[in-house]
Amino acid sequence: MTRRVFRYVPFTIEQDPTAEPEYEARCVSGDDAECGAESGTHSGPEPVEEWQRRHTQETGHRRCWRDFGDYAVLRPPPELAGCVRPVGGEP
Repeated sequence: MTRRVFRYVPFTIEQDPTAEPEYEARCVSGDDAECGAESGTHSGPEPVEEWQRRHTQETGHRRCWRDFGDYAVLRPPPELAGCVRPVGGEP
């Protein structure tokens, strides 16, 4: 068996379709301290954006920190898919 070592593989980075992303926001408005109100975590941006609008209407606060999180999967190009093996553990 011939063994080849690839020094660089141009992996593509994709969002993992098997895991839902997470969206959330926290109000950081305030003069002396942040408001700190939070939207909670949601699987899409719409409920978070709606929370921001309602919070602004109720308080006048207009500044939020938004977080988005997801899982990423790295894939080798198709022509190398059968050649690239992970090191230690994951198949």
